[in-house]
Amino acid sequence: MEPASRFFWCLVLLLQETLVHPYSVPADAANLESVVVSVLNVTAKAGSQMVLPCKSYRMVWTQDRLNDRQRVVHWDLYRGQYGDYSSERLCDMYSAGEQRVYSGYNKGRIFMPDAAFEDGNFSLVIKDLAKSDQGVYSCNLHHHYCHLYETVKIQLDITTKVKGVKEYWDGEKAVIVALQGSTVELPCINRNHIWTDRFDEEDQQVVHWDRQPPGVPHDRADRLIDLYASGERRSYGPLFIRQKMDISERAFSQGDFSLKISGLEPADKGTYSCHLHHHYCGLHERRIFQVSVVEPEPETKVVNVTRHNAPAADPNAGRGHNVINVIIPESRSHFFQQLGYILATLLLFILLLILVVLVTRKRRRRSFEYNMKKCDQKDMNLREFTVDTTDLSNYKSEDIKLDYKNNILKEKAEHSVRFPAKNIDLDKDFRKEYCK
Repeated sequence: MEPASRFFWCLVLLLQETLVHPYSVPADAANLESVVVSVLNVTAKAGSQMVLPCKSYRMVWTQDRLNDRQRVVHWDLYRGQYGDYSSERLCDMYSAGEQRVYSGYNKGRIFMPDAAFEDGNFSLVIKDLAKSDQGVYSCNLHHHYCHLYETVKIQLDITTKVKGVKEYWDGEKAVIVALQGSTVELPCINRNHIWTDRFDEEDQQVVHWDRQPPGVPHDRADRLIDLYASGERRSYGPLFIRQKMDISERAFSQGDFSLKISGLEPADKGTYSCHLHHHYCGLHERRIFQVSVVEPEPETKVVNVTRHNAPAADPNAGRGHNVINVIIPESRSHFFQQLGYILATLLLFILLLILVVLVTRKRRRRSFEYNMKKCDQKDMNLREFTVDTTDLSNYKSEDIKLDYKNNILKEKAEHSVRFPAKNIDLDKDFRKEYCK
């Protein structure tokens, strides 16, 4: 029974594997955890085309033709009270250029370190403090390539007393009270690698799409497409999967990484994820799409059947044609679905029939072997038994003709007659009795 059942389950598993197209290219678990930006539920009809939108202007790759003039820092000064502020640009500096001081009065009096974009120290040094230097200073860091903007504000107050010099935090910004005529340094430090280092940006940008079938966790998702800013493109899975899923070739120039799926099938449902990784800019985003595929509604065709040879009608009635509307549903897919169910049921019935035949034959074979063993045990050699035949002596019968006077003498004479010994085969008789 056990070999037959194993054979049956092996056939069932083999049938399941042939009906499913297995492809499993696991997602890269080494990537940093992405921030989920959006989760959308998308429903489409089978056989249609669907586009999963995934756009980000921060992923647009543009070659640095300006000799790394994409990073800049500038200091601004805001003067005034009660919301009436006037702003003044004090100085700025590009990552590949020299710093500029806008006012002739401030040249040589205010400056930033020359190695600011190397060590991340963008602090502003002001010499010979005067009352006019009092106000709110703003340190602005701009990374035009990564679309990053950071601002640090510091309030500077001027005092004429040494005891009044102090630094504190007012809850929104740092406040520095400096002595008039002295030198002060307004701190602005940011040592993030995007402000201090230069990488090959095209090797730091990657976009990939993953798919999770229903019931599969995120770390076991199947990788669909990898796309790099350098132009490299990788597709995974069977050929028919790679042909039906596509991303635009100008994705990195437009920032549009939407996935187009053509010829939707019920097997395409699941969770799709668009991962955007810009390692240079520190961007790690994920957009999730819950895709459901429904069967399209059967289209109906209206056929007008017109009878031109209508029977004669009442001459007083108006002339017209008899129109019959016939609705013919398109059910070809339904027919194939029912046919599949019938074939699957027939195959299962055949497998069960084979299993019953194998079990029956095995039981018959076991019963036949058992009967043979029983007969072998009961087969005895009866020739070993000895029979006492001493009283059986060879005797030659003679016909004695006597005249008896009465029946008593005749009966005594018959008892005195000895018959010859009979040859009896005991072995044959005992076999018949024991083998019944």
